Amino acid sequence: MALSTLRIACDDAGPADAQATPTQPLSFDLGAIFQRAALVDDLAAIEQLLVRRADSRAPLLTAAGVHTIGAGGKRLRAALVLAAARLGHYDFERASHPAAAVELLHAASLVHDDLVDHTMRRRGHITIHTRWDNSVALLLGDYFFALSANELATEPDPRIIRFYATAVQTIVEGELSPVTQLDPLDVALAQYRYKIGCKTAALFEVACKAGIAVAGGTDAQIEALGRFGYDLGLAFQIVDDVLDFIGDERALGKPAGNDLREGTWTLPLIYAVAEGASSQLRELARTLRPPTAERAPELLSAVIASGGITRAMEEAHATAVRASDQLACFPPSATTYALAEICDFVLSRQS
Repeated sequence: MALSTLRIACDDAGPADAQATPTQPLSFDLGAIFQRAALVDDLAAIEQLLVRRADSRAPLLTAAGVHTIGAGGKRLRAALVLAAARLGHYDFERASHPAAAVELLHAASLVHDDLVDHTMRRRGHITIHTRWDNSVALLLGDYFFALSANELATEPDPRIIRFYATAVQTIVEGELSPVTQLDPLDVALAQYRYKIGCKTAALFEVACKAGIAVAGGTDAQIEALGRFGYDLGLAFQIVDDVLDFIGDERALGKPAGNDLREGTWTLPLIYAVAEGASSQLRELARTLRPPTAERAPELLSAVIASGGITRAMEEAHATAVRASDQLACFPPSATTYALAEICDFVLSRQS
């Protein structure tokens, strides 16, 4: 059953938008979801804001910033801020700042991540350090971090900047906490879940918490939407890691099996090793050496054949259900339905 068909209701709730809640599951295309949630115009305004923010007094920094913003992206984190704010007293002007801030934080982390990992392409576009050099990438990431902080500078609720500062600390800590072993299973799972909790879930969490906080949400509502965002982020990253094994290279903008080739150990591989059915996988778990280009296709096939993809997707689904359950703290509305649909989108996406 699609998560968006689940009943979303609660006795103790805050203000909600008055649009009727759809009763049948609809397309899980993200653009269609945004359209039904009446977020399209506001997200277009956020996009324009991001382009304006990329304009710097340093021409090289402007060019690199426009290149990064222009590469696009789902803007899912900004959408989560705006959707969360719609569950309270919605004020776009106020919500626009944390929405832009979370996208600038995300962009900064990707620029630095690509630099650290020597990634050549991102979303099908040449990365900053590849097109220019390492110094430009380092400084652009720093600049985006500063722009993000500036977006929050006039926010009257001091909790918001604290939410974001904590998220940045968490992201950095996670970058220095890789998965270092593939067995025993419990240790590998703990390392993986911590890693993706820091790397991805932290920004989803802060987007949801900031959105409802600026809209006057209660502490209980902030906590519930924070848990929603965190679990949604976990599910998003698990699916992302699955797509690295089975996704279309043109849609992903990077080669299939890229994580495996770089020695980044993710959930499908962890579960595949736990099955112990493949000698190649047992050897990889013992040596922890990334495969050669020639051996990588064999290992990709072994992960799929072992059921690693299936088990990873089962965990992603269970995590998305856990996220959707948090929406019970709000009365049914077009916005709660859209947030549940986003859970469905995360599970069904192809890139």
